[in-house]
Amino acid sequence: MKVFLAKPRGFCAGVDRAIDVVEIALDIYGPPVYVRHEIVHNDHVVSELRNKGAVFLDDVTEIPEGAVTIFSAHGVSPAIRQQAKERNLKVIDATCPRVTKVHLEAIRYAKKGYTIVLIGHRNHVEVEGTMGEAPEAMVLVESPADVAGLKVPDDQKIVYLTQTTLSIDDTQAVIDELKKRFPHIESPPKDDICYATTNRQAAVKEMTDKCDMILVIGSPTSSNSNRLVEVAKARGCEAYLINDSSQMNIEMFKNTRNLGITAGASAPEHLVQDVVRWLEKNSSIEFADLDVIEEDVQFTLPRELQALRQEQKKVAAPQ
Repeated sequence: MKVFLAKPRGFCAGVDRAIDVVEIALDIYGPPVYVRHEIVHNDHVVSELRNKGAVFLDDVTEIPEGAVTIFSAHGVSPAIRQQAKERNLKVIDATCPRVTKVHLEAIRYAKKGYTIVLIGHRNHVEVEGTMGEAPEAMVLVESPADVAGLKVPDDQKIVYLTQTTLSIDDTQAVIDELKKRFPHIESPPKDDICYATTNRQAAVKEMTDKCDMILVIGSPTSSNSNRLVEVAKARGCEAYLINDSSQMNIEMFKNTRNLGITAGASAPEHLVQDVVRWLEKNSSIEFADLDVIEEDVQFTLPRELQALRQEQKKVAAPQ
C-alpha cells in the first residue's frame, strides 16, 4: 500500500499560538490556569494541558474571582469579556488573529448600519463569539436553503462574513445564493476562511486524485477536521475522521492501494506519527509526501503575555 502524507497538515499558526499561551501562562503563574472553553478542539491537546494544570470551563462565572483566565482561539463575545471584567479575572486573550479579523469586520459594518449575514454553523463557539459583537445586526445562514427565507431592512446595505473553518466549496454555494437574492451584497475586504483551512482542503482535493481512501486525524468536535472529511467525500473518495491510531484496524485497508493521511489544524503532529508507526507495524507500505503549499505564517504572542515574559526575564537576570 502506498501512503501519501499531506503537506500542509496539522497545527496552524493560531493553534500553535494558543497552546503556547496556555503553557507560558502555566510557567509564569503556576497551576491552576483557567481557560474559557477548550483552547483548541482536540481531545489530546486538551488532556495534555489539563494534566499540566489547565482548567477548562465554558462558564466564566465558574472561574474564581481574580484568577488567571485565557480566552480560547475561537474568540469570545463582548458579554463574556464583561463577565470576566466583573470577576476581576486576569485575562490573556488567545483568540486567533484570523477570528479577531472577522470580529472587527462585524463591528465596523454594524456601525455603518449594515445587515451582516454570517455564514457558519449554529452553536459553534466561534460563531457565538462573532454573533455577540453585533447581535442586532447579524443573521446566521448555514446552507443555501436558508437564504430564501432571509429578510433584511435594506438590501442596499448588506454584507456577508464567514466562520473561519468552513468548507470553501460549501461556503461558495451559500455566497452564490446570497448574490442571486441580494445583488448588492458586499464581500468582506479579504476572505474570512482561514489560510490553514484553505490550504488543508486544497491538499485533500489533490490527494483525492491519487488515493482510494483518506484518513483525517482530528477530534469529532473540530470543525476544520470534519470539513476535510466532507471535502474528500464530495470528490468521491472514501474518508474517515479518526482521533488517533487506536481507532484503526487492518480490515479498514483491505481494498486500499493508495492511502492519504492528513490532520486538522488542531491535531498535533505526534498523532500523525503514531498513525504512521501503526501502519509500518501492521502493513507493508511505501511512503510519499504530497507537498501542495508551503506555510510560513507565524503569529506573535498576546501583548499582555509578552510583557509578562519580559518582566520574568528581568527578575531572573543575575544582579
